[in-house]
Amino acid sequence: MNTPVEIPAIKLTAFSHGGGCGCKIAPAVLAEILRNSQGTLIPEQLLVGIETSDDAAVYQLNDTQALIATTDFFMPIVDDPFDFGRIAATNAISDIYAMGGKPIMALALVAMPVNKLPTEIIGKIIQGGEAACREAGIPIAGGHTIDSVEPIYGLVVMGLVHPDRVKKNTGAKPGDQLILGKPLGVGVYSAALKKGQLDAQGYAQFVALTTQLNKPGIALAELAGVHALTDVTGFGLGGHALELARAGKATVVIDWTRVPLLPNVEAMIGAGTVTGASGRNWLSYGHEIRLSPTLGQVQQDLLTDPQTSGGLLVACAPEAVDEVLAIFAAGGFASAAVIGEVQAGAAQLLVR
Repeated sequence: MNTPVEIPAIKLTAFSHGGGCGCKIAPAVLAEILRNSQGTLIPEQLLVGIETSDDAAVYQLNDTQALIATTDFFMPIVDDPFDFGRIAATNAISDIYAMGGKPIMALALVAMPVNKLPTEIIGKIIQGGEAACREAGIPIAGGHTIDSVEPIYGLVVMGLVHPDRVKKNTGAKPGDQLILGKPLGVGVYSAALKKGQLDAQGYAQFVALTTQLNKPGIALAELAGVHALTDVTGFGLGGHALELARAGKATVVIDWTRVPLLPNVEAMIGAGTVTGASGRNWLSYGHEIRLSPTLGQVQQDLLTDPQTSGGLLVACAPEAVDEVLAIFAAGGFASAAVIGEVQAGAAQLLVR
């Protein structure tokens, strides 16, 4: 018999209109918001800015150091406050690893309905974030707090990387193999949790996956054969694979049979458990995807499923595949797998 998840007295998810990276503004809406943006001064030291929707900004400090800066925050994706804090912090730190860097410091972003949430609940959220930062080996050196209608938690994170080892989402080359570090299905699990349909085992898998730091990014930055790197988050595998395709001006091909999935996610979607963000993602970029007729709505929903604290997505030379997979395995990423390749052609995504 499946053991149900213990429901806390105060359900954090009841305070939020959307959880985790499913809170992200849809890609098409975001593009429209930024359409008339004039941008700002771009100094030559700014190695990575907003041009290709990369994971973080990178500013060169000297010949051997570049500063990586990022921020990420969202509303509760789980009801346990400590787990929420851990997941949100892990997700924010991931952007440093996705650029090939080592995190050095974080600042906390805390917005809470202080007249509705007990202070001990808010304290546990912050403690969860601290636990994730301790695992990453960094301090939370400050932050900012406000009173808010919905609970929001996240981090500003800074890291360091050698300027020659910055891994962008640009650079994918025809012939490159595509490797995904974590299985898909986090959005589906979060929707099931909110409906009370995720058992204790599924919840444990969910938390273990979303609190696993993407530390392999540091070692991957050392490999010349790694040409492009990003992480899969709120725009789903489809959206972030398209970013690689657009930035590299190439066609990304995904072999769906090789994509790792969380247990039972296809059955969950078949039973009607899917996030609203999945549909919004497809409406935003589905016109750039060619989905094989052998694949259906379930696979489309998983392709666009928003991943909170998802896996690294790597484009590497064929001769680097074994080393990349070995780095993932050494870091405890047992599901890491080659899921496709990069081909010459128009910037698009083919899923077969």
